[in-house]
Amino acid sequence: MSSVAASLRAGAITLLLLSPALAQQDIYSRMDRIHPVYAPHGMVASQERLATEVGVDILKAGGNAVDAAVAVGFALAVTLPQAGNLGGGGFMLVHDAASGDTAAIDYRETAPAAATRDMYLDTDGNADPNLSRFTPLAIGVPGTVAGLALALERYGTMPLADVLAPAIRLAEDGFEVTAELSQSLKRSQERLSQWPSTAAIFYKPDGATYEPGETLMQPDLAASLGAIAMEGPAAFYEGDIAEAIAAEMERSGGLITRDDLSAYKAIVREPVAGTYRGYDIRSMPPPSSGGTHIVQILNILEGFDVAELGAGSAAAIHLMAEAMKRAYADRSAFLGDSDFVEVPLAGLTSKAYAASLRGGIDADRATPSETIAPGTSLAHESDQTTHFSVIDANGNAVSNTYTLNFGYGMGLVAEGTGILLNNEMDDFSAKPGVPNAYGLIGGEANAIEAGKRPLSSMSPTIVLKDGKVFLVAGSPGGSRIITTTLQIIMNVIDHGMNVAEASVAPRIHHQWLPDELRVEEGLSPDTIRLLEEKGHVIALKSTMGSTQSILRRDDGALFGASDPRRATSLTAGH
Repeated sequence: MSSVAASLRAGAITLLLLSPALAQQDIYSRMDRIHPVYAPHGMVASQERLATEVGVDILKAGGNAVDAAVAVGFALAVTLPQAGNLGGGGFMLVHDAASGDTAAIDYRETAPAAATRDMYLDTDGNADPNLSRFTPLAIGVPGTVAGLALALERYGTMPLADVLAPAIRLAEDGFEVTAELSQSLKRSQERLSQWPSTAAIFYKPDGATYEPGETLMQPDLAASLGAIAMEGPAAFYEGDIAEAIAAEMERSGGLITRDDLSAYKAIVREPVAGTYRGYDIRSMPPPSSGGTHIVQILNILEGFDVAELGAGSAAAIHLMAEAMKRAYADRSAFLGDSDFVEVPLAGLTSKAYAASLRGGIDADRATPSETIAPGTSLAHESDQTTHFSVIDANGNAVSNTYTLNFGYGMGLVAEGTGILLNNEMDDFSAKPGVPNAYGLIGGEANAIEAGKRPLSSMSPTIVLKDGKVFLVAGSPGGSRIITTTLQIIMNVIDHGMNVAEASVAPRIHHQWLPDELRVEEGLSPDTIRLLEEKGHVIALKSTMGSTQSILRRDDGALFGASDPRRATSLTAGH
């Protein structure tokens, strides 16, 4: 491990200060300080080592990026139960090198048919967060199996059974528990053990936890994966698995029925598109807010010479925070499931609107959030989410982010399936104007409706240069996903960092409310002092995100990096 990675894990991130001259050097030329992983043919970056190895093996066997990505997605459901899943949902971007097209696959969870607008309000009409987070009423109709199967059917080359085989083997034979998983299960024991079906899988018969190096086997999950391999997604949405999930919901007080499951559909959408300093940005459209606001923030910042100000400078961070505030204010009012509400996407992502917002930014003084309202000149999501990126030898690429919401989601396993269920319903606005678990304010556009998909911050993103994949990136992190992914893009394009340097650099975040600028350790005291003098309230908190990024050079060579903020991450290729 590099000294930088070691200091990062200790919470003292080494700030990489780049001079303006260095920032103008060729992006590929500086591989001498913090080294990315190199591979000539194909690459996978994920948050868990075994899942990455599964994806690389698929590439070596002749599979394309989508084949590998689907295999990784199913493998993470076994080896990263905190976030990898069959019982949650997410978003996938797929870029086809031959056609030059990029597609967005929306497999976000949906509200059950019995869901109602006020289902999480108490007798006084106040939002009760316990109901939307810690009871079976919090469980939305899962989309992961449908989404991964759709991606493979449309864009893959291998049979579903072949890409599922590694995950089945890992569940049946077991895998070695890492120190991170052991500690995670210990921290979550009280919450998970309230459900006998969950405790029976993740804890020993006497209640003891699995220690690092011991083997965790999940035979029920292996059987569920085997059924999906044989019968396709129908096994999950119409077969025995659906029956087991519906029975669990009836038994524990959830709302999902067999009809909800059989009605679920993953959707192929047009990605959000934008440009930044000659690069093309492709990211997720609603019900993700991520793509919209990454493009919006980049549009605002494009009018400033961020590279000249320097990476990590108080002047650059100030402008970034001011742009973030304005985007998150708009998020609170305008973003929701575009199948249910009109989202002014064209206006939010227009250069003209960004220019009007930019004009309200004072380069020397922070704008109080209380004076920032959602825009009017318009042209009418857990820390335990996980992201993975894949690029194959032909330049096809996948950027995928999926989640259960909280770590282990609801914590409830549907009896006999081995499948953890989500608590994504908390991502709706239980009561418009009231913050969710991540402090995000939601509006009427994100109110609960049957069949609707809750708003998300997940931001799988692909950056193109001259029509070819240049950068694939994304991250977990709840409300901080958008800004974390944004900073990977800016670190590479504006500051000339290689992909490893971009991943290690300290991060900042502002989400409008609360009115605080969150920073990781690593910024110099002088920088923090200058930001405070500009009027920012600084909140020094824990690290943000777990980016998994791959950069593709013009000659096809791949350079990737897994964020050292998560110990089990791995980028590998062949």
